[in-house]
Amino acid sequence: MKVNGKVVVVTGAGNGMGRELTLELVRRGAKVAAVDMRADFLVETKELATKLGGTVETFVVDITDAAAVAVLPQKVTDALGAPDALLNNAGIIQPFVKIIDLEIAAAAKVMAVNFTGPFLMVKAFLPGLLTRPEAHILNVSSMGAYAPVPGQSVYGASKAAVMLFTEGLYSELMGTNVGVTVVFPGAIATNIAGNSGIAMPGGADAAAASSNIKMTAAPVAAQKMVNAIEANNPRITVGSDATMLDRITRINPIFAAKMIAKQMASLLK
Repeated sequence: MKVNGKVVVVTGAGNGMGRELTLELVRRGAKVAAVDMRADFLVETKELATKLGGTVETFVVDITDAAAVAVLPQKVTDALGAPDALLNNAGIIQPFVKIIDLEIAAAAKVMAVNFTGPFLMVKAFLPGLLTRPEAHILNVSSMGAYAPVPGQSVYGASKAAVMLFTEGLYSELMGTNVGVTVVFPGAIATNIAGNSGIAMPGGADAAAASSNIKMTAAPVAAQKMVNAIEANNPRITVGSDATMLDRITRINPIFAAKMIAKQMASLLK
């Protein structure tokens, strides 16, 4: 599905990957319904998109609020026209702690934002998408869905849920007008920790060390994701790290787990 002239809904559009997706979409001629919890962040995203000549309408919505999500399709339709695509990008990480030290409320929040939110959005928008000449759903998972990261075990579980949910959705929608894509990003240069309200363990020194990890620039990741929609690609990895770990975990999952655990050891002391 070419996005030019289409109405596309993007969650987590206030900053980070969601903002870059919004900007990439408007560059290609799409109209974007930008969804986020932060009104101030959405204002910035809209200003940037407007400078590119794009059309963006903003919607302040908590995607874990079933009642608010249920009425969102009509609000988008009233503002921009019937939606043609849904990009479930919004997500948060957990505190960098082992499961034994993770608070139940923190775990529940990660699952609510990362899995329940996309589920509610799909439930709300899918009936309308099925009536469009062509449509698409893209859900952002993570390489953490297939490569276990100590200190992010519940985050990984939430993204694994997104993976299987999306793969099931793809199977259910075979033969319909709705394409489905699951995305497995590796390390992307965004401030997901800050946006999740999570302090990096070890403070500034650990943050500086993590910055030495090769990351994919967010605009590049956005381009790859929109390319996947336009090519109707059901599955993509983003970043050499995600691609490498995808292969290693298929061949030798125990080796992959040990390798990641060794790399993460300093953050969990």
